[in-house]
Amino acid sequence: MSRETLPEFVQATAAEFGLPGVAVGVWVDGRAEYACHGVTSTGNPLPVDRDTLFPVGSVTKTYTASALLRLVAEGRVELDAPVRRYVPEFVPADPGATAEITVLNLLNHTAGLDWNLIADTGEGDDALGAFVARMGELKSIAPPGTRVSYSQAGYNLAGRVIEKVTGLTYERAVTSLVLAPLGLSDSLFFPADVMTRRFTVGHDRGEDGTLTVSRPWKYWRANNPGAGLASSVADLLRWARFHLGDGRAPGGDRVLPAELLRRMKEPTVALRASNLGHALGIGWFLRDVDGVRTAGHGGSANGQFAELLTVPERGFAVVSLANAGPDGIPGNQAIVRWALEHYLGVVDRDPEPVPYDAARARRLTGTYENDAMTLTVTTEGAGLRLEVLIKPEIRASAEVELPADHAPFDFGLLPGDEDEYIITGGAFQGQRGFFARDAAGTVVGVDLAGRLFNRLPTAST
Repeated sequence: MSRETLPEFVQATAAEFGLPGVAVGVWVDGRAEYACHGVTSTGNPLPVDRDTLFPVGSVTKTYTASALLRLVAEGRVELDAPVRRYVPEFVPADPGATAEITVLNLLNHTAGLDWNLIADTGEGDDALGAFVARMGELKSIAPPGTRVSYSQAGYNLAGRVIEKVTGLTYERAVTSLVLAPLGLSDSLFFPADVMTRRFTVGHDRGEDGTLTVSRPWKYWRANNPGAGLASSVADLLRWARFHLGDGRAPGGDRVLPAELLRRMKEPTVALRASNLGHALGIGWFLRDVDGVRTAGHGGSANGQFAELLTVPERGFAVVSLANAGPDGIPGNQAIVRWALEHYLGVVDRDPEPVPYDAARARRLTGTYENDAMTLTVTTEGAGLRLEVLIKPEIRASAEVELPADHAPFDFGLLPGDEDEYIITGGAFQGQRGFFARDAAGTVVGVDLAGRLFNRLPTAST
């Protein structure tokens, strides 16, 4: 057990990883503890405090899922109903999947949809509808319900379900269904609202180590259901406390039935070789750590990163926010792990890879891709390395500047299953995944961060 205090550890971690600003909150033994360090921006610095707004990226998905569950509780949505009952204009790339994709498939990433469309459909109230109208361009990578593949587009479609059922824009509906009832007044979607508060900007570290401000601050509105919220560490901790509770707001009003809130943290589908979790609930990644079950979600924006983790059986939650990439990811993870061990005695360690095997490595090398990115596996000395790059044509067609690519990552294979791996260096250190095979045993894909990359044919495959 560390004898450091939370503020001491946060300050040391920010210095170690070169993070301009960090905000951390812990809920333990019925009380909140906070540690905030650094500044909102290296160019226009203001001190980070518990009310400073950070873009939280995919943590937004937990709000979208909760809003949909409230509509389920009201009898307005059925989880097992086909999405087209609510969004009849939705036509996926695989017409055969049209009637099969359910609302639950969207919420637990089993719809068989690829990651996302890089499509700016504007900032008007029709942005989400226009995005869904283009979803026929999105590749179907598996039959619905057959495998997990993390999909931002799937959550955008879930947001459109909310719009169609409520008759409101996604942002107004989520505010009405969950943000306002819980008093989350520092959780906002629109830059015009955020800019009236204290907020952070993202930063990227160049090859010379210099931090520069990430631009744009936020991407297009159609991504709001899966990644569009900005919030403070105090509001995020209130959100975590709600999900540790019985479905009531602090004032006692019922927001969700306790049974549905509990169901969100029950496994709906297993995850293989993932540091994100052992299973997916509804909107939450579920992971067993040192004998306890956790429910959490991470998020990334442009140069900004968030981690939210709860331990329901201990009534515990930790939130960590950082405003620099790529080291905001390992910085947040170090803080979350320290909090688990310091407050609960729960130790989270990465598994150790097996010694390098050249014959095994050769079977995995090659190029893999999804709609937006290319992943290349090579050998480097006596080790394996992977590189993930945004496709040049995607960069060229984007109307805004996309995030910089990460440097290649070293990785190693794990014992017990020759297809599972762990990244051993760089910003994604500790990330786990696996190589997928067909019925004949040929490697046909690789899973990274819950996203499937399909192998491109070569002379050897």
